[in-house]
Formats: sequence, C-alpha cells, structure tokens
Amino acid sequence: MSLHNLTPAVGSIKKGKRIARGEGSGKGGTATRGHNGQKSRSGYSKKIGFEGGQMPLQRRVPKFGFTNINRKEYQGINLDKIQALVDSGKITDTLSLETLIIHRLAGKNELVKILGNGELKAKLNITVHKFTATAKAAIEAAGGQAVAL
Repeated sequence: MSLHNLTPAVGSIKKGKRIARGEGSGKGGTATRGHNGQKSRSGYSKKIGFEGGQMPLQRRVPKFGFTNINRKEYQGINLDKIQALVDSGKITDTLSLETLIIHRLAGKNELVKILGNGELKAKLNITVHKFTATAKAAIEAAGGQAVAL
C-alpha cells in the first residue's frame, strides 16, 4: 500500500450537486431556496424561541414573583457531613473554608452556612460564613467553637 493508491471507503463520499452555480447545473436560479420570503434571503436566522409568528411560549406564560438582586446564596453543609469527615480521618480539630474547598463540599467563590441536621460528636473549631442556631448550639455542646467570617 502506498500513498498513491489510497481510496476512501465505499459509500463514505456522496457526490451531491453544487447549488447556486448557474442554470446549467440544474440547481441555479433560486438555489433550492424557493421563491420570495425571509428564508430565501441571505443572512436569515430565526430568533431563539421563534414559533412561526405564533406568540412564543416565553411570552405566553405569565410572569410573577420577585427576584432580589441583593440576595446572598449560601452553600449549606449539614453537621452529619462534617461528622463523616471526622470519622474518615480527613479532619481532626479545625474545619476552615479552605478545608471544605479541598474536600469539594464548597466552591472557592461560595458562601458557606453550617446547618444543624445530624449529630456532631467531635470537638471542632469551625470557621465559615454563617451558622444556624441549632448548628452553633450543637458545635458548642460538643466542646468546639463556631467562628463566623
């Protein structure tokens, strides 16, 4: 086998007619675009959600409610997840935001809030953005500290 006798696989290449290359080609004139109308023009592209002139779904559906642009979104982490980290030996006495990022419980740009679901037996010094009242009470009952950033 040499470079001069390589051929493509059978059926992999289709010989199609080249459109808009003159009347003699059989695909000249309107170049398969039909006659007049928006889709026959160059540069045509329909808008996202366009439904042929029918009122689009995003305009038919009623809008309601309010989105506060100043809302702070917190990544919640329950006490049972923290206890699982202690049980597996990944943390011993302190739990900081960096530790949570390393163990992929929070992203580097996220605000973190400790939630009170579960039970914490280990004495830990936890430093994050916020705590619920039950979580703070559980951490301090176990002998640890809850420090808000």
